[in-house]
Amino acid sequence: MTHTAPAYQGLSQDQLAILVPELLLSGQLIDRSGMAHLISAFGREVMGEVAIEEWMAASPVYTHRMRTALGIDGDGVEDMFKCLQLDIGAPPQFMDFRYEVTDKYHGSFFLQHCGALMDVEPMGDDYVTTMCHDIEDPTFDATAIATNRRARIRPIHRPPRRPVDRMPHCEWTVTIEPDREELPLPADAAEMFTTRAGQSVLTPIDSSSGDGLTDYRGPLVADLQFREWSRSALARIAEEIALQHQLLSLGFLLSVRRHAESEEQAREIFRKQLTGIAGLSADRLRAALGLAPDAEGLAAVINLHPVLGPGQYTGVTAEARDGDVVVRVPKSSDAVTDGGWVTLLESEHHEPLQAIGTAVDAHWTVGSSDETDEAIEFVMIRGSETHKESGEVAIARFSSGASFEFTDRGRSLPITPVGSGV
Repeated sequence: MTHTAPAYQGLSQDQLAILVPELLLSGQLIDRSGMAHLISAFGREVMGEVAIEEWMAASPVYTHRMRTALGIDGDGVEDMFKCLQLDIGAPPQFMDFRYEVTDKYHGSFFLQHCGALMDVEPMGDDYVTTMCHDIEDPTFDATAIATNRRARIRPIHRPPRRPVDRMPHCEWTVTIEPDREELPLPADAAEMFTTRAGQSVLTPIDSSSGDGLTDYRGPLVADLQFREWSRSALARIAEEIALQHQLLSLGFLLSVRRHAESEEQAREIFRKQLTGIAGLSADRLRAALGLAPDAEGLAAVINLHPVLGPGQYTGVTAEARDGDVVVRVPKSSDAVTDGGWVTLLESEHHEPLQAIGTAVDAHWTVGSSDETDEAIEFVMIRGSETHKESGEVAIARFSSGASFEFTDRGRSLPITPVGSGV
């Protein structure tokens, strides 16, 4: 008996409302998986350089895509903040951005809780400074220019925290001045726009749907409540977030290749990054959606996993077949053309799939693979022996995001501009 598990478009509205914040958090945790291996190979300074280059390459591209998908067509701070709410760099609650709008071109935000800081702070002030100063300054501006190239994001205060328990964790101003010089598009972002990921066509949102919001043309709200969005819009948002994962990973690889001694070393680090986030995200997805540890549950996790999606880009599919799970990875797809994560799944290298299987249930194993001219098919079987969590997943699990719990903050409330007089 064969059962093909649904991808995003096959989920219910309630399931998607749970899934979307999980996908955003997964994207944030990619760096928890990858950066530890960079520090080991090259040290803290190169790690910082790679972090800057990967986010500057990816964020202008995926921010532009999300603006287009959701009709965010303005050039002011509200429009910028809307994009941040749907950015893997700022997953809700874990990176608890609180926004204030003064007028169309002026505003501010602070982080009441910064999960990234909680992860890095125990490592000492040097690492905090690398993240909160060296990395944030150029990457915030790279994100902002997708809305307006005259935008600047500048700190009021930021870590290292003095005193050590200072709250909020940081605070920033956002200004857009008409006579200010426009920032250029980063060279890596210009290249990223030309990739298949940057140009990927995803499922259109049904604007006639009557089951919730279909765009973000209305007011900026303090907390996006995804249950208020339509099923069609949520499915497209999920696809876009998966593509954010892919674009960030391509930016990561582009930068790592500049520092690696060989292509072999670059791919080894790339595979470790993928394995860590594959296992950690699979664990959270399974728990969030209440999926069983059986073949149907594992196939569902694989088909919903952002490192293997969206399907239009990767072509990866999983189906439950007589108690086993068959994962098909095509040799021709947009993701293969881009040289992304899926190219790491080889007959002799299936560590990321094993990490996903172990996260769903420790008895799952990649039993065999069959390679043809068109695809590699991996057969995952549930045996009597158990697998330990890989070292790559254990490293990623160091993040507080591994056990983070989202809370219900009620309905969405509009943010009123201070300068409106209302």
